[in-house]
Amino acid sequence: MRINLKNLTVQVLIAIAIGILVGQFFPAFGVELKVLGDIFIKLIKMVIAPIVFFTIVIGFAGMGDMKKIGRIGGKALLYFEIITTFAMAIGIAVVMIVQPGAGIDTSKVGAKAADVAKYTKQAAESPHGFMDFLMSIIPDNAIAALSKGEMLPVLFFSVMFGLALSMLGPKGKPVTEFFEKLNEVFFKLVGIIMRFSPFAAGGAMAYTIGKFGLGSLFSLGKMMAATYLTMFLFIVLILGTVAKIYKFNLFSLLRFIKDEILLVLGTSSSESALPRLMDRLEKYGCSKSVVGLVVPTGYSFNLDGTSIYLSMAALFIAQAYGIELTWIQILTVLGILMLTSKGAAGVTGSGFITLAATLTAIPGTPIPVEGMALLLGVDRFMSEARAITNLIGNSVATVVIAKSEKQFTGLQPEGALADADASYVSTGGTAMTPSVE
Repeated sequence: MRINLKNLTVQVLIAIAIGILVGQFFPAFGVELKVLGDIFIKLIKMVIAPIVFFTIVIGFAGMGDMKKIGRIGGKALLYFEIITTFAMAIGIAVVMIVQPGAGIDTSKVGAKAADVAKYTKQAAESPHGFMDFLMSIIPDNAIAALSKGEMLPVLFFSVMFGLALSMLGPKGKPVTEFFEKLNEVFFKLVGIIMRFSPFAAGGAMAYTIGKFGLGSLFSLGKMMAATYLTMFLFIVLILGTVAKIYKFNLFSLLRFIKDEILLVLGTSSSESALPRLMDRLEKYGCSKSVVGLVVPTGYSFNLDGTSIYLSMAALFIAQAYGIELTWIQILTVLGILMLTSKGAAGVTGSGFITLAATLTAIPGTPIPVEGMALLLGVDRFMSEARAITNLIGNSVATVVIAKSEKQFTGLQPEGALADADASYVSTGGTAMTPSVE
C-alpha cells in the first residue's frame, strides 16, 4: 500500500507522531514548539470572523424568508439545549458508576494553589449572569467585534446585517455578489493557512508531551479513561441515534471530516478547524445559510465535549475529597452547568476556566475550588477529547437542522469526494457545490 505524503491526513498523522517522540525524548525543545500551534491558531482566528460574517450574510440574503430564518435559529437552540443536557447527564452517570475520584491523594493540592488561582481569577472576571451574558452578545462596535473575533457579537451583527440586506431585495444583489467574491478570497486564504497545519499539530503535541509527560496520563488514568469512555458513548449512542433518526450515517460523516478531527487532535482547539469545517459541511450537502447560522452558534451553545467534562470534573473533585453529594446538589450542579457551559470559547483552557466559574457559582457548595489542581496535569490531554467531541457534535447538529429544513442536497458520489479533497488543497480551499442525490 502506497502512502500519499501529499495527503493532509497523512501529513497531520506523521506530524503528531513526530511531536509525541520529540516531546518524550526532548521535552525542553518540545515545550518551545508550542509557538507553532499558537501561530496557527492565531492565523485561523484571523479569518474566522470575516468568514462567519460573509457566510451568514450571503446565506440570509439568498433565503429571503424571515420566518424560515427564525425557525432555523429556534430549532438550533432547542436542539443544542437538549443534546448538551444529555451530554452532561451521561457524564454524571459515568462518574457515579466508575467513581474515578475515589482514593485520590489530595495532600499536595495546596502546593498548586497558585496555578488554580489564575483560572479562578479569569472565571471571576467573566460575565456569567443572564443579563450580563445577554448584553455581551450585542457589540458596542460592530467593526471592533469583527477585529477582535468575538463570536457571539459577530454572529449577532451578521444576522442583523443579513436580514437588512435580504429586505432590500434586488437592490442588495450587488452587495451580495461582492461578498460572495470576498468569501472566495477568504477560503483561498484558509487553504494557504492549512498548509501549515501539520507543523502546528506536531508542535502542539510536542508541547503537550514535553510539558506534562506521558507519565501524567497514568497518575489520573481512571479519570482520563472515564472521560474518553463517556465521550465515545455520547458520540456513538446519543449522536448515533440522532443520525439514525434523521437518516444519515454518522461514521460516513466522521470519515468526511477526518482531517478536521485530526487537526483538532493535534492543536487541542476546535476553533482551529472552524473555517474548513464550514466549507466541508457545505460539500457534505448542507445549505450555506444553515451552515453559516448553526456552526458558529454551536461553537458557543453546543459544546457537548465541554459539557461532559464539566459535569464529570465537578463530581470527580467531590469524590476525591470524600464529599457525598445529594441528588438535589447534583441537580443544582447540572442546572448551573447548563448556564456556565454556554459561551465557553472553543480554545484550549476554556473548559478549565468555566469549571472554576461553575464551582464558585454553586451556592454553599461543599466542592473545594482548589481541587481543580488535581486535574492540571491531565487537563491538556482531556482538552483534546473535549474539542473533538465539540466538533463532531456541531457537525451532526448542522446536518440535522439542514435535513429538518429540507436544505440538505446530499453527499457527492464517492469518487467525487477524493477529487474534492485534492481540489481543496490544490486550489487553496475553494468551495465546491455538492450534487443532488
